[in-house]
Amino acid sequence: MKILVSSCVMGKNCKYNGGNNYNSRVMEFLKDKEVIEICPELLANLPIPRPSAELVDGVVMSIDGENVDNEYRHAVELAMREIGNVDIDLVILQSRSPTCGVNQVYDGSFTGRLIKGQGLFAQALIKAGYKVVDAEDF
Repeated sequence: MKILVSSCVMGKNCKYNGGNNYNSRVMEFLKDKEVIEICPELLANLPIPRPSAELVDGVVMSIDGENVDNEYRHAVELAMREIGNVDIDLVILQSRSPTCGVNQVYDGSFTGRLIKGQGLFAQALIKAGYKVVDAEDF
């Protein structure tokens, strides 16, 4: 079984703040699986750390009010190209991210409020027919 997993969930320090989202339950699940680690933001060489970003009416904006949508959409394109010819059985993505959020994302107010929705990478994967789950579902 081939599983695509957000790099931050596996412990790579690639979050906007330089940290990670290591998830021991996901790591336990992955023990006997073939794992492909991915971070669209890393593929696009976005800086770490970088200003936090949220989806505001479908557009990725940074906390400083800068429109960073093109950079994030480019990151998603690179990630989709990277996995284009790979047969993937399951995708496990990090919660709430404007890129990888599966069930919920931040509402764009930078107040920590969550709304139902998906990040750009999650949307692209679902549209392409991949089975995508949230790391917090483990």
